[in-house]
Amino acid sequence: MTGKTKRNITAITGFLLAIAFMFYLTGWHLPQEIILVISTIIAGFPILIKAIQALRMKAFSIELLVSIAIIGALFIGEYVESAIVSFLFLFGAYLEARTLEQTRSSLKKLMDMAPLEATVLRDGVRWTLPVEEVLIGDLVAIQSGEKVAIDGKVVSGQAFINEAAITGESVPANKKMEDTVYSGTMVDHGYIEVIAEKIGDDTTFSKIIELVEEAQESKTKTEKFLEKFAAIYTPAIIVVAVLVFLVTRNIEFTLTFLVIACPGALVISAPVSIVAGIGNGAKNGVLIKGGEIMEKLAKVNTIVFDKTGTITKGCPEVTDIRAFSMKEDDLLKIVAEAEVVSEHHLGQSIVKEAKTRSVPLSNKPDNVEIIKGNGIRARLAGHQLTVGNRKLMLGNGISISPEADAYAVDRERQGNTAIYVAVNRSVEGIISIADQIRPEAAEAIINLRAAGIKQIYMLTGDNRYTAELVASKLGIDHVFAEMLPEDKVTKVQQLKDEGLRVAMIGDGINDAPAIATADIGLAMGGSGSDVSMETADVVLMADKLDKFAHAYSLAQATVSNMKQNTFFAVGTVVLLLIGVILQKVFLASGMFIHELSVLIVILNAIRLVRYTSEKAWYNKPTSRNSATQQVREGV
Repeated sequence: MTGKTKRNITAITGFLLAIAFMFYLTGWHLPQEIILVISTIIAGFPILIKAIQALRMKAFSIELLVSIAIIGALFIGEYVESAIVSFLFLFGAYLEARTLEQTRSSLKKLMDMAPLEATVLRDGVRWTLPVEEVLIGDLVAIQSGEKVAIDGKVVSGQAFINEAAITGESVPANKKMEDTVYSGTMVDHGYIEVIAEKIGDDTTFSKIIELVEEAQESKTKTEKFLEKFAAIYTPAIIVVAVLVFLVTRNIEFTLTFLVIACPGALVISAPVSIVAGIGNGAKNGVLIKGGEIMEKLAKVNTIVFDKTGTITKGCPEVTDIRAFSMKEDDLLKIVAEAEVVSEHHLGQSIVKEAKTRSVPLSNKPDNVEIIKGNGIRARLAGHQLTVGNRKLMLGNGISISPEADAYAVDRERQGNTAIYVAVNRSVEGIISIADQIRPEAAEAIINLRAAGIKQIYMLTGDNRYTAELVASKLGIDHVFAEMLPEDKVTKVQQLKDEGLRVAMIGDGINDAPAIATADIGLAMGGSGSDVSMETADVVLMADKLDKFAHAYSLAQATVSNMKQNTFFAVGTVVLLLIGVILQKVFLASGMFIHELSVLIVILNAIRLVRYTSEKAWYNKPTSRNSATQQVREGV
């Protein structure tokens, strides 16, 4: 039965009940009873059909209990009770559907943002096409007020784009040449031309919608338990009701018992909270992949951070080049030519510096070997090139002169990463690279501590001087530097073996193994990488650490809300049953209270749609102030 049909039947039966009440006031009892029976049949028929459908699937539904109560009331001539019970149940179901839509409002808003058309430039001619007809490689023109229909790179123009659909951030981002734009975002003002790199279901926006849909359909352990409980509980109530009738010989009392015992509010108490929580996350640029992930995240007490691209911006810049026996630009040239094939942040920053200095990159490297966590080896113009950290040099038998080592240590103490460059097994220079700490990192760590995180670790492949400097600025408890990806996995597993509930957050590529090992894996997904979306349990689309703090606080609020709903649902049933036993609650009033309890559970969950973590943090002044003091003191 559709929502519109349910609404119409509810309206008709409500109107008939009003007419019956008027006949009651005028003393016309026969027309009153006829109207009540008609109202019962109209409202009860769809309830009975649903109960029969469930029985065919070998399931005992709530509709079955209500159908038995309605038929029983008709049988004993309690037409007022039968009409009111059927109307209230149908009206309650209609209100539930309407209010449940609000918990899914974030997904609906996302889907409403999906672009339908795109302006494509082909052979100098502008075509307005449905998004399904846009091809990879098409040149797409987007101007003020238009939605971006594809993922791609800007090749012309400049514009400010509202990326709230992707990141949850409403402040427009300035997009210019070489910047990436995403489907579902909107040009606030400006004009850009973009080469389509991802289209249709492959775009970041489409993947977000798909992930949120899947997450809202997934079930928590609590939900699975409640479903199994309901499957046993409902037939058990029917058996108990039969026993009650055999003992009391009071059919009205028995029917009231059936209605009151309906586990409606209990069955929806968990899923409605989870759906609302996941929707809130999606609205704020946090993708939480399901209810079970939400429950696990709420229990986390230890956070493990990667450094580069997570605590830092992931946009390192070359701060100094020291060449020992050649010109700076010559040293930069050979390293950049080798690093062109690397996806690592540091390698790409060297390539960027070469382009900034207009250094021509003409040679192509051969026999390239990327050593994760250490650096790169390659043949270039007949020479063996080794570029990386101190561990890579020593591991390949390349000696480092005292002068070079002293210089590198000095740069590291100043917060730089020192990249050694060896040509034919001789260190020819050092390139210093520095990455800026994310501006929101300190506040995010404060908020995480205020929300209940006990221990914070940082694991990095960078040198210990830079790692300790970053940790001291942010108040991070434990630092482990110069780690390979497999070392990070080992450390995360060790923390888990110690009984800690660990969340690992990284860039989703180099840290994928550690992310997968942790109880909860989080990835900075602002780049829209497929790897980060698929590997992690939680994806922070805005590439901002404060979103992590929101996700953690939201998970706690969602689990707390779920527990409140479950407690309230069970408590209501217990109190109503006591009322039935004491002859204080009857069939119609019991159904009214039952439906009211369902709505209260839903309305309580809807609070999560508007939940903001700041409110929660400031409700914990002691822990927040303590955390703030720790960061200020560099603990």
